[in-house]
Amino acid sequence: MSNKVDKRMSAREAIAEYVHDGDTLIIGNYTLCMACGLIYEIVRQRKKGLTHCSQSGHIIDEVLVAGGCVDRLITAFVLNAGGTEGGSAVGRAWKAGTLQVEDYTNFNYNARLMAGMHGFSFMPVFEGIIHTDLFDKRSFMGDDKYRIITCPFTGKETVLVPALNPDVCVIHVQRADKFGNAQYWGAMGSVQAAALASKRIIVSCEELVEHDVIQASPHFTIIPAYRVDAVVEMPWGAHPSDVVGYYNSDRLAFALFMQALQSEAQTNVWLNEWVYGCQDHTAYIKHHIDRFGLELINDLKARAFYSAPANYGAAFTSVWNEHNRERTMDVTPEELEHVMKEKGVLYE
Repeated sequence: MSNKVDKRMSAREAIAEYVHDGDTLIIGNYTLCMACGLIYEIVRQRKKGLTHCSQSGHIIDEVLVAGGCVDRLITAFVLNAGGTEGGSAVGRAWKAGTLQVEDYTNFNYNARLMAGMHGFSFMPVFEGIIHTDLFDKRSFMGDDKYRIITCPFTGKETVLVPALNPDVCVIHVQRADKFGNAQYWGAMGSVQAAALASKRIIVSCEELVEHDVIQASPHFTIIPAYRVDAVVEMPWGAHPSDVVGYYNSDRLAFALFMQALQSEAQTNVWLNEWVYGCQDHTAYIKHHIDRFGLELINDLKARAFYSAPANYGAAFTSVWNEHNRERTMDVTPEELEHVMKEKGVLYE
């Protein structure tokens, strides 16, 4: 994708165009700043046959499975509210045989994404995993979950995990510009690697800002515009999780969902009220305000705590001065080209 194309879309448009039945879908965020608004839209559109990758075992995994969107799950943690006998859409689907689960450690999950992000086909991991059930117990990945090779340098057995390159990543960030330059701050986890390892990226953000805001703080940009396919402005787009600098997690909303997980019937009631019953994320937030009041959600808003500004100033930004002459040799581009030709160092 170009870095100068306006990629603004609604969540409905972005999900319809870039999330396809049978895709491998990954959640870019880790524990906080979760892309709940985009995930709820995937469920509204009733996408099917997804292989879902999620490191944190958040409620979005449960929502996707309860909505019938996911056939396979790659994860390092399952929510499983209430323990082994408690409520969990993931747990119920797994026990019923409608969901296959491939379980990794956090380190091994991230190693797969690091390989995918850097264009490698595999990544070595610590050999201690051989002595665990995670190595022995395999689901749909079979022999490809782990492989062992002989290290060409040491001769030792080396455990490998395959690269993970999902079809599409959905990710929520604090801000972005209309071209898709996405800025995020807070706990990183696998956030950037999940996005950059993916073939397509859908970004939702708390606010769209002008491009000069992005340029003034480049250290916050974790995804460059040319990698992004769609950008969705979505205030409160991570609710009920938290977004650093914008709002805290909504413990009441989490409690309601955890209670709903106790049975399939209760989970379906929750889905009908909070996902299918809301035409989009704006309607979802409005429903929350209508039900619990504006004061509750306002109390979640973050108090300002700004980082110190960084000085990105320089004496000049180009080797060419205001008269289009090179600053060191005082020549024009044409004169420089002539000199290079004379010296035999200009290749055409």
